[in-house]
Amino acid sequence: MPEVSEDGTAAVMRLAAGAPLGSTLDVADPSDWLALDAQVREVAWYRPRLLPEWEYAAPLPADLTQLGESRLALALCHRDGRIREEAVRRSAQYPGLMPLVVIRCADWAGPVRECARQLLREALNVESALTLAPLILRVGRRDRGDFGVDELGQVLRRASRGQLVALFGDRDRMVRRFVYRQAVEGGLLRPGELAHAAAQDEDNVIQDLCATAALAALGDEEAYEEVLPPLLSARNPRARSAGVTGLRRAGWSRRAESFLSDRSALVRACARYVVRQQGGDPVAWYRERCTASDGLELPPGAVIGLAECGNRADAALLWPLLAHAAAGVRARAVAGLRTLDCVDAEQLRPLLDDPGAGVVRETAIALLPSAKELPADWLLERTGSERPRHVRVAAFRLLDARGGIVALRAAVGLLEDPDVKLRTWAAQSVQRWHPSAYVRRGDPEVRELLERSRHLFSDHGLRRRKREAGADR
Repeated sequence: MPEVSEDGTAAVMRLAAGAPLGSTLDVADPSDWLALDAQVREVAWYRPRLLPEWEYAAPLPADLTQLGESRLALALCHRDGRIREEAVRRSAQYPGLMPLVVIRCADWAGPVRECARQLLREALNVESALTLAPLILRVGRRDRGDFGVDELGQVLRRASRGQLVALFGDRDRMVRRFVYRQAVEGGLLRPGELAHAAAQDEDNVIQDLCATAALAALGDEEAYEEVLPPLLSARNPRARSAGVTGLRRAGWSRRAESFLSDRSALVRACARYVVRQQGGDPVAWYRERCTASDGLELPPGAVIGLAECGNRADAALLWPLLAHAAAGVRARAVAGLRTLDCVDAEQLRPLLDDPGAGVVRETAIALLPSAKELPADWLLERTGSERPRHVRVAAFRLLDARGGIVALRAAVGLLEDPDVKLRTWAAQSVQRWHPSAYVRRGDPEVRELLERSRHLFSDHGLRRRKREAGADR
């Protein structure tokens, strides 16, 4: 068990002196209550003489009712189960201590646990459940923590839709997930409301839950008009993909064509499925877009979409797009060539100087398998501080993958790069560098480079690295 921190000791001592709970911890934060529960026992274990005798000794105090809320909170966290049990019985007089009662519902001592559960069962109602839900769900992760979760579910099932609205926007995603499940199971939300929740919530689990429930509840064309627009216009791809899939059930499969070039691979895949189900040919649609004379109107998603469902012969349509005016199209063309396994290192190498960061990033990924075949000096030039950051990052990524003394030379050279992230990456590369079979033992350059990066190693580590490279003399 780690020794308690100074902050934890101070909080416990303030409560022991009678300081109000609200001035000692954030009573709305479940993490503070869980931390207090652990801190009291740690203080009693490591620094027992800092507490009054009853707070660390086994015998029960004569009368816990005289302790007041703050010191009763300490008793609820006491290391002795008899004191915790008595404190639970007395805490019914203090509603502010209910969070600690929730924690005691998962107590390892059976009598304490049963006493706390009885008190929670009597005290928990819709109003208190809205406040205690985050802590109950946290405690629910523990062994014996399922009681509080079950009680919370029973109470919220009796809640009205209006009472649950406050929890739909709770910052704790565990609470939002739980409440949305209750709302779906209880049929408290209309399909349109579920669709809006799927489109607006940032949590993937809620997006899937609400989108699936919204589509499952559809029955007529009017309902589709209420559900599909918010799903199809959602920013998150999970909701959009659910909306695209729903187009087939609604009999609106032709609308799926506009999603064949979506920015999300998941949405594109769903759109291809719907289009094929109505007898369409997504590959032909992509080929037509990629060969259109008005190339400026080409959506980047159409380029990578062709690679996702086409064949290697379609690479002939992608090579010309490397010179497209839109950086997004160029980047997707590189990604498409990699997907089709049609990468030509010599033709792609000039794109490492592209002004578009996305293009350079995709090019570096495509060239990684060919890193050892690229000219080392040419790549090293592109790590100079006069080059754009995205070019320096891509060049170093390839040099690092190449290994050997070239990788060490590039990493040491970037230790003074103006970009802090690139400097950190370079330092990590130097620290994990080991001489390969292609590094000449005793090479004086290795010794010089390691000396320049001395500050990254301990004396022992530096001597060992030099010894591995035969540069210790």
